Amino acid sequence: MTQRARTDVEEPEPGGRPAPDPAHRGLTAAEVAERVARGEVNDVPVRSSRSTTEIIRSNVFTRFNAIIGVLFVIILIVGPIQDGLFGFVIVANTGIGIVQELRAKRTLDHLAVIGEARPTVRRDGVAADIPTSEVVLGEVIELGPGDKIIVDGEVLESDGLEVDESLLTGEADPVLKKPGEPVMSGSFVVAGGGAFTATKVGRQAYAAQLAEEASRFTLVHSELRTGISQILKYVTWMMIPTAIGLILSHLYTLNLTGDEAVRRMVAGIVPMIPEGLVLLTSVAFAIGVVRLGRKQCLVQELPAIEGLARVDVVCLDKTGTLTEGGMDVSSLRLLAPATEETASGGASGTDTAPHEPDESYVRQVLGALGESDPRPNASLQAIINSYPAAQGWRCTESLPFSSARKYSGASFNDPDGESSTWLLGAPDVLLPAADPALREIDGLNAQGLRVLLLARSERELDDAAVARDVTPTALVVLEQRLRPDATDTLRYFADQDVQAKVISGDNAVSVGAVAAKLALPGAQEPVDSRKLPAETDAMASALEEGAVFGRVSPRQKRDMVGALQSRGHHVAMTGDGVNDVLALKDADIGVAMGSGSEATRAVAQIVLLNNSFATLPSVVAEGRRVIGNITRVATLFLTKTVYSVLLAILVACWQIPYPYLPRHLTLLSTLTIGVPAFFLALAPNTERARPHFVRRVMRYSVPSGVIAGGAAFATYLLARAHYRGPDALAAETSTATLTLFLTAMWVLAIIARPYTWWRIGLVLTMGACFLVVLITPWLQHFFDLKLVGTTMPWTAVAVAVVAAVLLEVAWWWVGRRAPA
Repeated sequence: MTQRARTDVEEPEPGGRPAPDPAHRGLTAAEVAERVARGEVNDVPVRSSRSTTEIIRSNVFTRFNAIIGVLFVIILIVGPIQDGLFGFVIVANTGIGIVQELRAKRTLDHLAVIGEARPTVRRDGVAADIPTSEVVLGEVIELGPGDKIIVDGEVLESDGLEVDESLLTGEADPVLKKPGEPVMSGSFVVAGGGAFTATKVGRQAYAAQLAEEASRFTLVHSELRTGISQILKYVTWMMIPTAIGLILSHLYTLNLTGDEAVRRMVAGIVPMIPEGLVLLTSVAFAIGVVRLGRKQCLVQELPAIEGLARVDVVCLDKTGTLTEGGMDVSSLRLLAPATEETASGGASGTDTAPHEPDESYVRQVLGALGESDPRPNASLQAIINSYPAAQGWRCTESLPFSSARKYSGASFNDPDGESSTWLLGAPDVLLPAADPALREIDGLNAQGLRVLLLARSERELDDAAVARDVTPTALVVLEQRLRPDATDTLRYFADQDVQAKVISGDNAVSVGAVAAKLALPGAQEPVDSRKLPAETDAMASALEEGAVFGRVSPRQKRDMVGALQSRGHHVAMTGDGVNDVLALKDADIGVAMGSGSEATRAVAQIVLLNNSFATLPSVVAEGRRVIGNITRVATLFLTKTVYSVLLAILVACWQIPYPYLPRHLTLLSTLTIGVPAFFLALAPNTERARPHFVRRVMRYSVPSGVIAGGAAFATYLLARAHYRGPDALAAETSTATLTLFLTAMWVLAIIARPYTWWRIGLVLTMGACFLVVLITPWLQHFFDLKLVGTTMPWTAVAVAVVAAVLLEVAWWWVGRRAPA
């Protein structure tokens, strides 16, 4: 776990840290150019979105586009072109879907470049940060805590290098890597540092081979997508028998001509297909990505927007989420030396402590500890800022910080030639439970301060018991910087019935004090996670009762996520450190900070590039907008599907011609569904996300469709009894179309609630467009619509009024019976 300095090879740098091995100077510029020419470059791009070809293919080559295309070709053959207008609507919708998703792709790709980590490589003996795609075979790449290993390689240097390979092997325990041992792409560094040489790059690397089988663009579970697919499957099953029944009825029972029978059959089939619903869902997600992109929020998987909106528990890591990444040293408190009575093993105090350290000496020790770590964390960086390295201190051995053991350490030769070993870490881990210093530490933690213990050990760093029986020397008190927006964000989640759980590796009392300053409910009773039960159900009960948990290990964070999920919770996890990776990966939605480690950004579905916790409410709101609006427009689409199926069944049972031509239903679909749905899908919506999408949509669309279809068919029957003569069918169709349009408009008016000026304007505009068609001669001819007389048109209006009343009653009744 430790690495000794190479005193026989090189002189140490000022401050005591060994210089890089001169034998590992990296490639020369000529060698890099030669490898680039041979194509030995890490040319596998990090895919944050689908390719342009995939976007076009997925929007164009769909099952329903194929069905619509076949029907469109049939209409082109039998004519007239007016009855093929539905084909052009599909082209328009598909085009909108492609444009919006390409727009989202540009946003994703741009943000991915901004958020992409740049590995540090050595070239000509100089360390430099370069893009991942410019790494070549044989490159010497430096590593530090949190760095993701981007290509396969072999370790050259190791300074306590510990690598987590859990994303590849499933094993959570970090692996100590020594020179000569392999490292695989896709793993990441949890402690220590070092360097390795790239042995496989590009598509030959292990992670790239995995990516070929499962790309980054694999969608998280989306209830919307799953529900819509289920609906479309049922519609497909209904279409085939309906089409056969309509064509046979018109040909052999009604003795219509072949062309007329085909047109009526197509008219009955086309409105059954909710063709725009899938495209509008993609458009809504894509526009959500663009909107969030403007706020520096990278959504790596589109349905993650929906997923976060459904979350009911948010697990927050304190450091970097509730507090800013930086810290400041508030004070340095020397501890009284141990007396002979308290010294361990009966040895005298002078044996365990060669001399009583004064503040100046302690400051030098802290400066040397800071200088011994090439990749300091936030706590150690605060110490480095306050206590610069002193001359004459030589680091002979170092132990990097690990979130599992909660301390780091180093051995030194000081200016007087004396050897000493020092540890810096969590006081409650380094001190026995009865130590009197813990009372003072608890008081500091209760103020929201973070406390580190500096202690001297008489054991070697590679001794497993190095932290046992240490001599406490000083307390380093750190003050954390609270995020100014954290209070409002926590209040937002509380208002939205989303539970916030603070899960941190820090001392529970300290974490509770920070959470209390942010007014988090339950912060007054923090829980030390080392006392939590390991059994899943018992842990879940404790998690549901508590709000603040300290001293949580990386594996325990993962267990906590699983325990909450076992109780049916949808869990989001935020984090920025490597200790959060496993929990981020298992959570329903992982949210990483842009300044966090590359490993966390790689596994998270959402990356906050501006490192602002306050962006999360925007993501939740965007998800709720998508869910609420798609539920609205899905009701519109499926209402049309229901009344189309009902009309087809009634026509077949009554053995009468289908009342509509394709052009009529294209006009109705455009004005009552297509255009309004596009605007409604993108409108603001703050409704809370609720489960059971299919059930909720069908609960409203089935009665709406039955009422609309029944009203239209009743008007059609009345018109058949009223009109006579060779042009009777056209008059009957026009009257039935008026009833269906007015009823469908009332469904639109209900769905558009609550009303705003633009929603009212949208409904009135659609009504005005239909009126224009009715009063414009050439449009009457084009759509074959002309109201004859006054009796039946007013009868059609009266039937629509009755249908509107029934719709209001049905929606009221369904709303009362619907679960909250």
